Amino acid sequence: MKIATYNVNGVNGRLPVLLKWLEETNPDIICLQELKATQENFPIKEINKAGYQAIWNGQKQWNGVAILSKDLEITEVQRQLPGDPEDLQSRYLEAIIDQMVICCVYIPNGNPYPGPKYDYKQAWLKRLKKRTREFITMELPAIIIGDFNIIPTAKDVYKPEKWENDALYRIEMRKAYQSLIKLGWTDSLRTLYPEDTIYTFWDYLFKAYDRNAGIRLDHILLSPYLKNSLKSAGVDKHVRGWVKSSDHAPVWIEIDKSKL
Repeated sequence: MKIATYNVNGVNGRLPVLLKWLEETNPDIICLQELKATQENFPIKEINKAGYQAIWNGQKQWNGVAILSKDLEITEVQRQLPGDPEDLQSRYLEAIIDQMVICCVYIPNGNPYPGPKYDYKQAWLKRLKKRTREFITMELPAIIIGDFNIIPTAKDVYKPEKWENDALYRIEMRKAYQSLIKLGWTDSLRTLYPEDTIYTFWDYLFKAYDRNAGIRLDHILLSPYLKNSLKSAGVDKHVRGWVKSSDHAPVWIEIDKSKL
């Protein structure tokens, strides 16, 4: 089974890129972030035509998340991260697919640091940790997948010294990410490629993609129940080089469910 995440940076404006990638790679489950589309403007007809069913939580401007499935039924659990009923930003979508919990996340950026946006990011991560701890306690096969807006370590960023006071790389953010790992979550890419240079985002400025001056923001974390089923993982870096592509590249894993 192939499971992927892709921050599309505008699902309608970059729909041709998304559909081309889906046809090329044919993943079973896909989580999308940064839809930049209201609920009624999500391109469900085109997604269905490509062979996928979907649930989505749309929002105007910068947010929005979606989960797509090729052949497997999607059962929606919730579309807001528990813990703050006043938080209406579309950043979380939780579903059950093939007896697995799929949590599509678009964690807040947090910039500028310091400030209210950074405080919101910290609070959001505390709520996420609480929810993910529940999955661990219940011993559920679960996947936390999406754009975390966190650079976990110095290996995950080009010239890390320039990012020390950025909300993506602040020490508090790196510690928050590691606290998830300590709970028992497996970082799929780093588990299989512990020493490789791996990026998932390249800015549009200063020819960052051409220079491979990137950062790793998009992650797929597996609960302990799924750890031994991990077969392979990768980044479809070439998609970032397509015309009118997102500044993120798709990230994917393959799992062998016979090992559950």
